[in-house]
Amino acid sequence: MLSLTGSNYKIEVEEAEPPVLIEFYSERCAPCRALSAVLEALAPEYSDRCKFCRVDVDVQEGLTQQFDILHIPTLVYLQDGEIMQRISGLRSREEILEILNLN
Repeated sequence: MLSLTGSNYKIEVEEAEPPVLIEFYSERCAPCRALSAVLEALAPEYSDRCKFCRVDVDVQEGLTQQFDILHIPTLVYLQDGEIMQRISGLRSREEILEILNLN
């Protein structure tokens, strides 16, 4: 999964061809670590249909504020640079596939 920063966000998300799923997380958050494991397993399998990215809220405060992240983990699904869906909390593989319409 690609780590997003303020400097690579525009190219990696706004100019991305496929839809993008961004995980906002923190290393100190147990539910975040569990969700990250699910996403890391999905990313290679669906890389042709969705770009999987992540933002460490403890490091990338600008992106965290830009997306008004109040809870972690939070998933933000974007298509053509527009937010299509936003979900907070731990989710199962099946729920994530449903969000992405990949099932």
